[in-house]
Amino acid sequence: MHLNKVSLEARHISLSYGATEVLRDVNLRIEPGEFFALLGPSGSGKSTLLRLIAGFNQHQRGELLVDGQDITGTPPHARNVGMVFQNYALWPHMTVWDNVAFGLVERRESRDAIRRKVGAVLELVGLADYAQRRPGQLSGGQQQRVALARTVVIEPKLLLLDEPLSNLDKQLRVQMREELKNLQRKLGLTTIFVTHDQEEAMTTADRMAVLDKGILQQVGSAAGLYDFPANRFVAGFVGTANLLEGEVTAVGGETLSFRVQGLGSLTLPRPDQPPALGAAALAFRPHQVSIRVRDEQVDASRLWLNGRVESAEFLGEFSRYRVRVGEVAMVTDQPHYAGLAMFAPGAEVRLGIEPTQVRFLEC
Repeated sequence: MHLNKVSLEARHISLSYGATEVLRDVNLRIEPGEFFALLGPSGSGKSTLLRLIAGFNQHQRGELLVDGQDITGTPPHARNVGMVFQNYALWPHMTVWDNVAFGLVERRESRDAIRRKVGAVLELVGLADYAQRRPGQLSGGQQQRVALARTVVIEPKLLLLDEPLSNLDKQLRVQMREELKNLQRKLGLTTIFVTHDQEEAMTTADRMAVLDKGILQQVGSAAGLYDFPANRFVAGFVGTANLLEGEVTAVGGETLSFRVQGLGSLTLPRPDQPPALGAAALAFRPHQVSIRVRDEQVDASRLWLNGRVESAEFLGEFSRYRVRVGEVAMVTDQPHYAGLAMFAPGAEVRLGIEPTQVRFLEC
């Protein structure tokens, strides 16, 4: 089974419920065959946008195009869009076979076509031996595969996934997101995946869009959003970020000066696109910050600041420290090695920031 690849484009999409603006001037293009994630917190508008694509919600302004054709006025049943819901929505009294065949029966396909298509898709998702079981006899991961099979068997133009992994335990989520990626690659189906979990989005999607309060904040690859966040919201939501509020006071040929209250003036490399003079925020990731004892000889290429450990967490692969530097609390993640003692709360330390990895964000 290999389905046609289509593009999806949202142009100036806006949707309000009374005075509440749920989506505001959303512009987005998803390429044919792309695995695309909509990422954001609760209330960001991501599920509303997904339901709008399915036809369950209707936008007041803008255009929604599939392969260049506006489907704004097309009812859900005529869009040929497949959607997997958070709770899977399986019929508990039907067998796996009958659940998967349901859409084909509703479309009045022939018995031979139903037998052929259902058999092929159950083989694809690894459930050929479970065809006569009922959903209650299956694990959570198997139920999700049934929901996926029921959706793709109708050969939709788009596959929509609404928080499909949220009901699974952590180990199964990791396994299922790998299976989702593999299935999507086999089908070549344009897939849109809604999640609030940044790790899910970063490990499954070709690209993703971050939404907050109905506004599209940034679109790009996981690495692009992580390394070059467009604003403070993206920096804090895609991964963990340290943010220093301050003021750019001077920009030279190779360096600039950034003043932070309680820390004084920091000299940093001038980026290719330097920030304007005035208020700005400096963002950098916890793993880009070294921690050393106060009197240890240090790497001169880093920007070193004195601080005191406020808290220490052992997280297995790394230890996370919260360190008070002047009036600012910073977080640093350090790889764990057997026999390496942790810094205790109250320890006087130095933090070393890798200056080439800092990002300036507008206030």
